Amino acid sequence: MAKGLLILICIGFSFSMFSQEEDAWVYFVDKEDVANKIANPISILTQEAIDRKNDKGVAIDERDVEVNENYISALKSASGITVKAKSKWFNAAHVRGTEADINSLFTNQESLISPSKTFIDHIVFADNSVSALSKSAIVKQKSKLETELTAFTYGDAQNQIEMFNGDDLHLDDKTGGDMVIAILDAGFPNVKTMSAFQKLRTDGHLLDGYDFVNRDIDVYANAVSNHGTLVLSTMAGYVNTETEKFVGSAPDASYYLFITEDGLSENPVEESYWVEAAERADSLGVDIINTSLGYFDYDPNTKFDYTQSDMDGNTAYITKGANIAFEKGILVVASAGNSGNTGVGAPADAENVLSIGAVDALGNYASFSSIGTAFQPSQKPDVVAQGKGSAVITQYNVISSADGTSFSSPILAGGIACLWQALPDLTNAEIMQLVRESASLYNNPNYQLGYGIPDLASALTAGKILEHSKLKERMNVSVFPNPVSDKLIVNWNSKTSDAIGYLYNVLGKMIGSFVLSKGDNEINMSALTKGFYVLKVDGQSTSNAFKIVKE
Repeated sequence: MAKGLLILICIGFSFSMFSQEEDAWVYFVDKEDVANKIANPISILTQEAIDRKNDKGVAIDERDVEVNENYISALKSASGITVKAKSKWFNAAHVRGTEADINSLFTNQESLISPSKTFIDHIVFADNSVSALSKSAIVKQKSKLETELTAFTYGDAQNQIEMFNGDDLHLDDKTGGDMVIAILDAGFPNVKTMSAFQKLRTDGHLLDGYDFVNRDIDVYANAVSNHGTLVLSTMAGYVNTETEKFVGSAPDASYYLFITEDGLSENPVEESYWVEAAERADSLGVDIINTSLGYFDYDPNTKFDYTQSDMDGNTAYITKGANIAFEKGILVVASAGNSGNTGVGAPADAENVLSIGAVDALGNYASFSSIGTAFQPSQKPDVVAQGKGSAVITQYNVISSADGTSFSSPILAGGIACLWQALPDLTNAEIMQLVRESASLYNNPNYQLGYGIPDLASALTAGKILEHSKLKERMNVSVFPNPVSDKLIVNWNSKTSDAIGYLYNVLGKMIGSFVLSKGDNEINMSALTKGFYVLKVDGQSTSNAFKIVKE
């Protein structure tokens, strides 16, 4: 099993305990110009993100509005304070300083901003033993990254893809096209030059990247870790020479690469970097996030470690961020961790995160793979894939093998991207459930393997049936005239039950709801401004959305 990254421990022994630096989250009271920005979402989101949210019925809300930069500037001006990260979803900033300096932010906040006002709602320390002017305390955990490779003589990825029948989807021309994946990881050295990623670059599928740790647009050079390159290779790597062949699990998907992991230390700020990157991914219209990171333990001699009881699906900052990503329509796939009996880490503990454990090439439990516990609100891990002896491509363009749930996660995430490509009308929740139900132990799960090894071919078959049932119910609804200037008629033709209709503007704000009875139902649209609207109809077993044009 691989070792963790080099850990640097810097402790100023000459300072007293009370002057040691702490990490904390500062939560703000409000945001600026929220209503106008939600009314004009292109000012805060890309068109791709707006389209994805509309297609999946995901509302655009206050969480999509950026943090007030005046508040960030005020924190930066405070004595002894360093701002490390910020989050629009939480309307918060991650700061570092002594306990006294951080607490003084709350007591002296009116002097930090002009015009003078109260702008800090509360403060939460990463060390939950610190008593502060805050409402609660958050702690963090972290699992190690795999960096040691073993010898690999012939590096195709056949077994790890065939294990969950991902090759069947490839044969059906479902190779990840039209899907956008964000990888939140450590470094990505040589991705821009390696021949194994030439196809990715030539096809225009290497979209962009950002290093949140060093605040740098270059994620390829001067990397402390090669971990992200290995992870990307399992999904996007492509080698086709006379002597070697390798095909990733989603070779035609598009990828954003984000560095959120600091390879030189283990600190709670990395969770904040992760949330920032997830927010960026959401604003760019990403479908799937793969995160081969897990948080449980931090640097030695620190007070930030989590306990198993903290792995309850809603305590860790990163877990709460992952839950919001799910609400925003993103499918988050995460490594369960490499801590064995210690238990899964965050964000894999979240019910709304698809956590992936590891098996060997024969499908047997890999002893390092983190197990679930009764603390999680749902079955963990969710499913497993090959994480022992996984085929990867190193930053030196060499096909090799490595161990870790860091690889079982992206291998399966790529396969799921192909599945979702084949079933574009389904939601992230529906795709997750299809993957679980297709797995080998679905009727008898356990804490080692979860629901077992998925069968994406059978998941596709079940998904088509689900799509057909949704289409059938959609056929029970007819909407006319469209475009409409005055009265919109919604004909509900189901014999089984009534439905509920919800009308949203293009920004995702609900502007009306009504019961749909059998027959024609009239909606008065005359008072609405011209533009696009979304009509969502919730029937007994499914939901359908219709784009309405108001003239």
